[in-house]
Amino acid sequence: MKLAIRLAYRNLIGAGLRTWLNVIVLSFSFVIIIFMKGVMIGWDNQAKTDMTNYEIGGGQYWYKTYDPFDPFSLTESHAPIPEEFKEEIASGEMEPFLIVPGTIYPQGRLQSIVIKGINPRQTLFLLPSHKLDTITEAIPAIIGSLMAKTIKASAGDQLTIRWRDVNGTFDAGDIVITEIFSTNVPAVESGQIYVPLEKLQSMMMMPGEATIMTFRDSEKNRPAVDGWTVKNKAELTASVDKMIKTKSAGQTILYAILLLLAMLAIFDTQVLSIFRRQKEIGTYIALGYTRQQVVGLFTVEGTMHAVLAALLSAAYGLPFLAWMAKNGWTMPIDTSEFGMAIAQTLYPIYSIGLIISTVLILTTVTAIVSYWPSRRIAKMNPTDALRGKLQ
Repeated sequence: MKLAIRLAYRNLIGAGLRTWLNVIVLSFSFVIIIFMKGVMIGWDNQAKTDMTNYEIGGGQYWYKTYDPFDPFSLTESHAPIPEEFKEEIASGEMEPFLIVPGTIYPQGRLQSIVIKGINPRQTLFLLPSHKLDTITEAIPAIIGSLMAKTIKASAGDQLTIRWRDVNGTFDAGDIVITEIFSTNVPAVESGQIYVPLEKLQSMMMMPGEATIMTFRDSEKNRPAVDGWTVKNKAELTASVDKMIKTKSAGQTILYAILLLLAMLAIFDTQVLSIFRRQKEIGTYIALGYTRQQVVGLFTVEGTMHAVLAALLSAAYGLPFLAWMAKNGWTMPIDTSEFGMAIAQTLYPIYSIGLIISTVLILTTVTAIVSYWPSRRIAKMNPTDALRGKLQ
């Protein structure tokens, strides 16, 4: 085996430019595949982290009729906070949210919104809810940057909102925007305002009621509570998982094209090599090499393209990937309109498993492509090969 590797290395170096062109193309495949996979892993990690910090915490309890995709369900999606939750609420490990429909009137226009009641002293989320702990004549409120952009509002502005209480009576009041925050989670910003929970409960005549209960500890086994449905983090981030899976499937086409180009070059090199080196093959057989040993030699020679490509890609790929992991990949378009949790700058994450698996897969595919044309050697007649004639 050592002799085969030495001969293969000598032959590859002797081939000169042809070898290095194949190695360069294959090294691009290594770097691009690892980079794009790292971006997907980084996006997945960033999206779930942002959703945890701003929207879902460690998981949630939903009132049985609550459906975030059905605004008509909001009027009926509320109930008194169960006794089972009050101890965690008092310790800050769980936070209630009351969610109701409403209408806002910016610059004389009408726009439907969702009004969310949140505890101003909560520490479960990174939302600037402490800005709601403000004494004003109007109702203090915070909104996201997407909402502010939509209604053309700034911090300090006063706007009129209208709501319908539990008895079906319409009422209206003024809010003052005490803070405008920005996140990477559009679902937290778009079409909604945040007001103090107790104030919203009073406005809606729903004292002590909530729509969802968000808890911090995702590892704790959560019991079933009558009238409430528990949602763990896996369920709440399922949309992100589906999006990542869809994007990964689309990337497979790019990977296939890169591999096809690299493998086609190696296949052609192997075919040309066998055609031009018939006398050399016949000499190997005449010197006592079995046909399978000669096939193995040419397979090792082809596979060594992947080994050299891995070394070359490490030389320029590792600095590039490390730089991208530190500085991130800034998206060329505004991601705030995507409607999903995605940052403007994505930071790839590369694991040892990702790098090793990519190298092994490409090396295995290269070995298969190298072996395929080499099988013809087993059918060669040594005498004809020495004369430079193929059967």
